[in-house]
Amino acid sequence: MDMLIELLKSILFGVVEGITEWLPISSTGHMILLEEFVHLNFSIEFWNVFLVVIQLGAILAVVLLYFKKIWPFNFKKEKGPFIKTDIMHLWFKILVACIPAAIVGIFLDDILEKYLYNAVVVALMLIIFGIGFIYIENHSKNKERVDSLNKITYKDAMIIGVFQLIAAIFPGTSRSGATILGALMIGVSRKVAAEFTFFLAIPVMFGASLLKLLKVSYFFSLAEWAVLLVGMFSAFIVSIIAIRFLMSYIKKHDFKVFGYYRIVVGIIVLLYFFVLK
Repeated sequence: MDMLIELLKSILFGVVEGITEWLPISSTGHMILLEEFVHLNFSIEFWNVFLVVIQLGAILAVVLLYFKKIWPFNFKKEKGPFIKTDIMHLWFKILVACIPAAIVGIFLDDILEKYLYNAVVVALMLIIFGIGFIYIENHSKNKERVDSLNKITYKDAMIIGVFQLIAAIFPGTSRSGATILGALMIGVSRKVAAEFTFFLAIPVMFGASLLKLLKVSYFFSLAEWAVLLVGMFSAFIVSIIAIRFLMSYIKKHDFKVFGYYRIVVGIIVLLYFFVLK
């Protein structure tokens, strides 16, 4: 019975990760709130690994859904060259956009986690970037000059990478939220901004996960492996649904609803930790 409860908790965490990782509403903010009410009855070392593993489940959803758009090799010679140059160029731009956050992650990860991973920072970033979404959608005069992935320039990629850097420094910003907001500000269409953000997550989250896993010296029991895999699978399935929902939603709507939602969640975090708790 106890094991069943832990598995159900694992599914819940996977569901929250799968939704909040891809919608621009901050997975960190939601995880902080969820952790207050739901706890896995394992060690802190296991918990740190668990958070990494469910992120990997979310990333695998992107790989599955967009495999044809991100796989640069062609093994069917009769259908074109071995290397798809347009996709290779896309990956170079993705790597350029990842450089700022990668540098910070490698050298400052522990410091940032120690001093900035708290409810105040998370709540403020939720609110600030929520206001940013509403402002940009209401006042941006930039025309959508970038309406396909191959029109993203290296300059565009670097600017988007700077916004990803902000997300790497300040938890609660939302990696997807920051990069989408940055892309919108420079005239990237909503669809392309969302897709580029999804692709950026692949090296960033794989790299961040690998970095954390290398720091952990931990051996899992069968029960822990079960909880890890269930959480990962849950995040994978829900991520597929969340990504498809977002891409369908932005065909007819803007991002303002996510801005309002972020503000509400930010206020809830502040009220809970400084008034109610």
